[in-house]
Amino acid sequence: MNKRLLIYVFLICTFSSYSLDERSVIKKIDSINTLALDHYNNNDFMLSINAFSQAIKLSDSINDSYGIAVANFTLGRIYSYMKEYEDAERCYLKLLDASNEIGDNFLIANAYMSLGEVYWHENESTNVIDYFKKAYTYAQKKDVRDLNNKDKKENVLFNIRMNLTRAYLEMDNTSEALIHLLRAEENLDNASFSIYNEGYFSYMYGRYFLQKKSYYKANSKFEEALAFIEDKHTSEDYIQKELLSSIYKSYSQSQAALGNGDEAYQVLLKYNHSLEGLMNAESLKQENIAKSKLLIAEYKRDAELANEEMLLQEQLTRKMERINVITYLAIILLGVFLIAIYKNYLSKRKLSTILESRNLQLERAKEAAEKSSELKSNFISNVTHELRTPLYGVVGLTSLLLKSNDLSDRDNKFLKSLKFSGDYLLNLINDILQVGKMESQNVELQETTVNLKTLIENISDSFEYRLQENNNELCIRIDERLPEYVKCDNVRLSQIFINLVGNSIKFTNNGKIEVSADVLEKTEDNVSLRFTVKDNGPGIPKAQHKKIFENFSQVNEKMNIDYQGTGLGLSIAKNLVELFGGQIELVSDVGQGAEFAFEVSFEIDQVSSEIIGDELDENKTISLMDRHLILVAEDNKINQIVTQNVLEKGNFECEIVENGLEALNAVQSKQYDLVLMDLNMPVMNGMDATKEIRKFNPTIPIIALTAADIEEVKNDFTSKGFCDVITKPFDNFEFYQKITACIQNYKLEVNREAKLVKVS
Repeated sequence: MNKRLLIYVFLICTFSSYSLDERSVIKKIDSINTLALDHYNNNDFMLSINAFSQAIKLSDSINDSYGIAVANFTLGRIYSYMKEYEDAERCYLKLLDASNEIGDNFLIANAYMSLGEVYWHENESTNVIDYFKKAYTYAQKKDVRDLNNKDKKENVLFNIRMNLTRAYLEMDNTSEALIHLLRAEENLDNASFSIYNEGYFSYMYGRYFLQKKSYYKANSKFEEALAFIEDKHTSEDYIQKELLSSIYKSYSQSQAALGNGDEAYQVLLKYNHSLEGLMNAESLKQENIAKSKLLIAEYKRDAELANEEMLLQEQLTRKMERINVITYLAIILLGVFLIAIYKNYLSKRKLSTILESRNLQLERAKEAAEKSSELKSNFISNVTHELRTPLYGVVGLTSLLLKSNDLSDRDNKFLKSLKFSGDYLLNLINDILQVGKMESQNVELQETTVNLKTLIENISDSFEYRLQENNNELCIRIDERLPEYVKCDNVRLSQIFINLVGNSIKFTNNGKIEVSADVLEKTEDNVSLRFTVKDNGPGIPKAQHKKIFENFSQVNEKMNIDYQGTGLGLSIAKNLVELFGGQIELVSDVGQGAEFAFEVSFEIDQVSSEIIGDELDENKTISLMDRHLILVAEDNKINQIVTQNVLEKGNFECEIVENGLEALNAVQSKQYDLVLMDLNMPVMNGMDATKEIRKFNPTIPIIALTAADIEEVKNDFTSKGFCDVITKPFDNFEFYQKITACIQNYKLEVNREAKLVKVS
C-alpha cells in the first residue's frame, strides 16, 4: 500500500513539473511573438523573422499549435510585403494546418484569405475566389477573435467581401461584385471605425459604377473616398498613399469619360503628385526590403553551413545508434522468438482442445438444423395437402357453377372472382412449396415425353380469366421447326411459363403479352430452343433488374400496393431455368415493357412421335365419343360431388366408392374403362388398393388423385401401378386430357394385343 502511494505521489509531481515547464515555455513564446511584432512594426524585418523563427521552434518543441499559427501568420505577412510569395505561401499553409488543429476561426479565415491574395499576386491559374469563399465560411462562425481576444468577425467579413468584390470586378462580373459590395457595407457599419476601410469601400463602389459606365455615381463615390483619405493619411503610411493614388487615377478617368476635361486634368495633377510620393515611399520600401533580403540570404547561408555540420554529426551519431539498436534488437528478437515458439506450442494445444469442443457443438447444431429442416419440410407438405383438399372443392364447385346457363351477370362475375381467388391461393401454395424445396436443394429434373406446343397452349388457356380481368391479349408464336415431342420435365417447364406469363399479366393492363418458342439449332437427336415472354406493360427500371429475381422482392414495393403476389414467381422461374442449364435474360426499362427470355436444349423423342403417329393411322376407328364408365375412389363428400359433376360434364359416366377396399371389390366385380384413385383414404389407401388391383388386372388405367405435391408421388407412381397423376384442385381441361389419353392408350394396347392373338 505504501509503495503504491509513493508511485502516485511521484507521478503527480512529475506531471506538475511538466505542466509548470510547459506554461513557462508558452509565456516565453508569447513574449517572443510580441517582440517580433514590434520589430515588424518598426520595419526591422530581419529581426522580426529571426524572432518568429525562434518562436516557431519553441512552439514545435511543446506542440503549441496556437504559437505556431500566430508566428506563421505574421511571417507570411512579412514575406508578402517583401513579395516573397513562395515563402509567404509556405507560412500560410502552416498557419492553416495549425489553425485547424485548434479550431481558431479567426486564424483559419485569415489563412484562406491570405492564400487567395498570394495566388492572386502570383497570377496562377488557381481559382482565388474559392479561397475567399472558404475564408467567408469560417468568418461567419462564432468566436472570430483576434490575438488580443477582440471580436473581429465584422472586420474579417468586410475584408473578405472586399477581396471578392475586387476579384469579380477584375473578371468583369459586376452583378456578383455588387452583391458583395452591399454585404460589405453591412459589415462596415458594424465593424470598428477605420478611415482606410471607409475610403477603400467608397473607392471600390466608385470602381463598380465606373465599370457600369455610371460616371456621375462613380464621381460621387470617388469624392466620398477622397473625403476619408485625402489630407488625413500619414506620410509613413504606404497603404493609404497607394489607395489615394488609385482614387485619383480612377476619378480622373471618370471625369474624362463625362467630357469634363478641366476637372479630369486637375485630378490627374493630384494623381501625379501622389504618385511621386508613392514612388518615394516605394523606393524606401524597396531599399528596406533589399537590406532585409540580403540579411536573410546571409542568415540562410550561415544556417545551411551550420545545418550541414549538424547533419554530418547526426549521421555519425545515427550510425552508432543503428549498430547499438541492431545488436539490442537481435538479442530481443532471439528472446522473443524463443518465447513465441513456447507460446505457440501452448496455443496449439489449447486451440486443439477448443476445436474438438467446437466440432462437437457444430455436429450437434448440424443435427438440430437437419431435424428442423425436416420438420419444416414435413410441416409445409402436410399444410399444403390440407389446404389443397378444401381448395379442390372450392375451385371445382365454382367451375361447375360457372358452366350453368341460368346465372345472372352479377353472380357470374362473383363466381369468376371466387375461382380466381382459389386459383391464386393454389399458386401461392405451390410457390411456397417450390421455394422450400429449392432451399433444401431437393429438386431434380424428371424427363418425360412432352408435346411443347400443347403444353404452351394449355398454360395459355389457364390464364383466360386473368386476361379478361386486365383486358389483355395473349398471343402464341411457335416456330414451325419445333419438334412434336421432346424429353423434359414438363412440370418444371410449366412452372417457368406460368410464373413468367403470370408476371406479365399481373403488371399489364389493356395490353398485349406474347409467348414465343424459336428453334436456335436442331440436329437429329437434340434441339436448342429460345423461349420468350414479352409484354408492353410499364417496364422495369434497369437498377432493379437483379433485385426482382430475389425471393419476396417486387419492383418499387412501396408503390406496388395494387399488385397481388408474394414476389416469389420470378425467383422460382430463374432457379428452374438454371436447373435446366440456362440463364434467364431480361430486357426492360421504364415505359418500354419487359421481355423475359431463356435458352434450353432438349433431347428429341423420335420414338414417341413415330409410335403415336403409326397408332393413330392404324386405329382411326378408335373413338372416345361413347360414354365411358369411370370408377371414382374418394372419401371426401364435397370432392365426390365435384369429381362426379366434372365427369358428367365431360360425357363420362361414373360410380363412387369411399375407400380403397371398396374400389378393389368394385373392379373385381365390374368392368370399368378407368379408375380415379385418391391416395389418402380410410380402411385402405390408394397405393395399397392399386397394388392389389394390379395382381389380377394389370391393364386397366388407374390415375392417382392427390392433394399432396406431385413431386412426392411422381418419381414412383408408375412402379406403383398408376398410369398418371392428377393433383387436386385440377384444371378441367388437363383433367379431361389425361383421362382421355389414358383411355386412348388403354384401347390401343387392347387392340394391339387382339391383333397379336389373331396373327398367332
